[in-house]
Amino acid sequence: MKAKNILKSFIFWIPFLTLLTVSLFIMYHARYITETYAHHFERQILWFGIGFFLIFIFQLFSTQKLFSISLFLYLINLLLLILVLIIGTNVNGSKAWIDLKYFSFQPSELMKLSLALFLAHVCTRKKFANWKEEIIFLFFVFLIVLIPSILVFLEPDTGAILFYFLITFVCLWNSPLRKRWFFLIFTILLSTLGTFFYLYLFQKDLLISFIGTSFFYRVDRLLNIGSGMQIENALIAIGSAPFIQFHLRETGIYIPEAPTDFVFALCSNVFGIFGNLILIFSFFLIDCYLIHYVKNIKNSSKKIFSYAFLSIFITSQFISIAMNLGLFPIIGIPLPFVSYGGSSTIVLFFFLAIIFSKKRKKNKSMKILTIL
Repeated sequence: MKAKNILKSFIFWIPFLTLLTVSLFIMYHARYITETYAHHFERQILWFGIGFFLIFIFQLFSTQKLFSISLFLYLINLLLLILVLIIGTNVNGSKAWIDLKYFSFQPSELMKLSLALFLAHVCTRKKFANWKEEIIFLFFVFLIVLIPSILVFLEPDTGAILFYFLITFVCLWNSPLRKRWFFLIFTILLSTLGTFFYLYLFQKDLLISFIGTSFFYRVDRLLNIGSGMQIENALIAIGSAPFIQFHLRETGIYIPEAPTDFVFALCSNVFGIFGNLILIFSFFLIDCYLIHYVKNIKNSSKKIFSYAFLSIFITSQFISIAMNLGLFPIIGIPLPFVSYGGSSTIVLFFFLAIIFSKKRKKNKSMKILTIL
């Protein structure tokens, strides 16, 4: 049985380490593109090292305590989101980072973790006595996700807001809430979106009077799919790449924000189309393993939390690759564990560390620490 579990774990770790290795080669290549990316390789190694340390540490202790203090973590994260609007560093028109001298920290990424922990905890309620309690619960959850969404919208960071609502939907779906409420939610959502797109297409002046010029042009830029220098250069890089190559120093066509939002296109500059296929196949194996692993989790809070991670992890893959192919608006979604970024990478490792953590007795943990 143990040998079988070890074999199953290889289905995760081999493709996972492949993603990290490909990422490091790409970051090494990025230093030859511009001086801005000169230290991406060393820093990416640091983020990966911190991530593996988190996985190791979380194997020593039970993570159930994190769910019980999730409200405190959520409130701390809200304060950080307020703080970033006051003292945050402006990068590419987005005030989303807190500069800590040696590296920058993005609170909106950490909110994904805090929100998933808190909602997973509150959604494990046994049952609702009546429909009134369900309405109160829905209103409470709506406030939980609305407050950080407004703060992040002010930065602005559209991609993070998308994931906040995705996490909320997944947690609610796995809660004792009756499914009829989702029909109502979808009806309201579709009606709102339908009205918005009708005004956007046929009554733009009226829409601008409602939402303002600034917000309208932000939406207009998002909906303008497949245009702009970034996506055009990304498509040229992918379309002109041979099936297989290995170029660490030859930079090829320049793609703005290549190590982050357009790392999939940059991968084709380094490895050719074969590198893109390796990434897709590795993600496929990891997704299959995680789906199977999460289904067997017994703890209800941890199970909901894990489903929330799966939702953002898989969605990030599809959106990031689709962005690079001109099939989705550019909303700043990094490719998990491949794109450069300390905050996003460490938060993803945090998710994995909690998901893979085992329930251990206190004396066993102390024994391990004594040996260390």
